[in-house]
Amino acid sequence: MSRPTARAVHLVSRPSGAPSAENFAFVEVTVPALAAGEALVENLYQSVDPYMREEMDEGGWQLHAPLEGRTLGRVVESRADALPVGALVSHRQAWRTHSVVTGDRAGLLPHFAGVPLTAHLSILGGTGLSAWVGLTRIARLQPGETLYVSAAAGGVGTAAGRIARLLGAGRIIGSAGSAAKVAHLTEHLGFDAAFDHHDGPIADRLREAAPDGLHVYLDNVGGTHLEGAISAMRDHGRIAWCGAVAQYNNPLDPPPAPRNLYDVVGRSLRLEGFLVRNHLDARPELYDFAVPHLRSGALVPDETVVDGFDHVVDAFLGVLRGANTGKMIVRI
Repeated sequence: MSRPTARAVHLVSRPSGAPSAENFAFVEVTVPALAAGEALVENLYQSVDPYMREEMDEGGWQLHAPLEGRTLGRVVESRADALPVGALVSHRQAWRTHSVVTGDRAGLLPHFAGVPLTAHLSILGGTGLSAWVGLTRIARLQPGETLYVSAAAGGVGTAAGRIARLLGAGRIIGSAGSAAKVAHLTEHLGFDAAFDHHDGPIADRLREAAPDGLHVYLDNVGGTHLEGAISAMRDHGRIAWCGAVAQYNNPLDPPPAPRNLYDVVGRSLRLEGFLVRNHLDARPELYDFAVPHLRSGALVPDETVVDGFDHVVDAFLGVLRGANTGKMIVRI
């Protein structure tokens, strides 16, 4: 009996600067016969994320091999007792229509009635978990405090704004890359103030939006955004550094900012970077907090869903250009 075929995306060259579609290739492969302990998953949804740009550089993804990323799928064939046929699972063998996984490389998705499946890639996935960890574990946001979020219209940024409001933040400020995204933040996502980071120095915009200073900054950008936030922090403020999209395309030529880094000492600030993979034990906390709010409608995932595996590369490149609001997801 012949085996089914699957489609996958390989990285075929490493970019210098911004990546393009020419760095990728779509390939067709025959699904191998399953060994004991393996299951075949038909992938349903895939996440594409800014961090993947770093994986395109030397030391990241291998050339001419399947890529990785957060994925949701359904088991369609199994020789693994822990992964029965029909089960919905999450795994990291993305950028392909079908994946062969083992029980230690895939997990059954918890079923939350009334919660959409895509939430496991957005507000309940690594994106939402990054926001949750940054706000609660790293910055320890307190009720009534003023929060600034950069790249606020992206996946982590929108999740952070939603979560911070439910945590009782006093004033939430966001920056984004267009007037339309700024309006989206204030009109639909509950931000108290927002600005286009192209409209002048970040420090000036923050002083206008938060004249009494910032208690907490969740940094998804780095560079001039971090410099501006440091200048606007209150004494003893806390900065949780999650990402640095300002330098992903030019890792060997990072921005000169922040030039005021020593102010962290002079003003007794705390700046801590974190990787969400080191805080996976926080996922039950996020579920306990978020699921009731998802069911009640108080928490609504902000997602941009692109249809079709043929568009997975376009969706990824779009994330790097800021084409999405909220979490970018590909419906395979």
